[in-house]
Amino acid sequence: MTTPIRVLIADDHEIVREGLRNLFRGEADIEVVAEARNGAEALRAAQEHLPDVALMDLVMPETDGLEATRRMRELSPLTQVLVLTSFAEDRQVQEALRFGAAGYLLKDVSRQDLLKAIRNVKDGLPALHPEAQRLLMRRVAPDPARSVLEDLTAREREVLVLVAKGHGNRAIADALFLSEGTVKGYVSIILSKLGVQDRTQAALWAVKHGVVTPEQL
Repeated sequence: MTTPIRVLIADDHEIVREGLRNLFRGEADIEVVAEARNGAEALRAAQEHLPDVALMDLVMPETDGLEATRRMRELSPLTQVLVLTSFAEDRQVQEALRFGAAGYLLKDVSRQDLLKAIRNVKDGLPALHPEAQRLLMRRVAPDPARSVLEDLTAREREVLVLVAKGHGNRAIADALFLSEGTVKGYVSIILSKLGVQDRTQAALWAVKHGVVTPEQL
């Protein structure tokens, strides 16, 4: 017979703990071995019972769920922490995963998805709520403006700076020791790369994205 997954429930609301207990009661492969009302109790319970998975709320008195997650990974490294909370904010998701949480779920998760997540994290697989996934993707997605800046050559950046400062083609040519025709070509390329229509829009883009500061204008 397969050994049940030993679960610790850490949540300051009794009705949530009771609901989770009832949910797991019919699952032969999941056993609730301890409960905690705050992060400090969760840490003591983890050391005493060595659960396979800790369901961790983040907003709890005394020691909050983020700090409890960090310390639990030190005190009971074999315990996989699965955050189960009501909120998905960028900082919370980032810090929970940085502190060692194996998953991040919201309390609107379905029964089947929660059971699947517990089984997954026990086996070392991540479990993320779609909202947490969205926040992470937004964090790692490339900044379009940065991509455009990286696409500009050093010379094109120099021309863009001077355009933003209001210099005409002749003045830019004199400053960079180029022909006026060459500068005109650079300006055309820059407008195309930035996706703007004219020099004024290019200047506004340069200020908005930090190529030049308002004080430099």
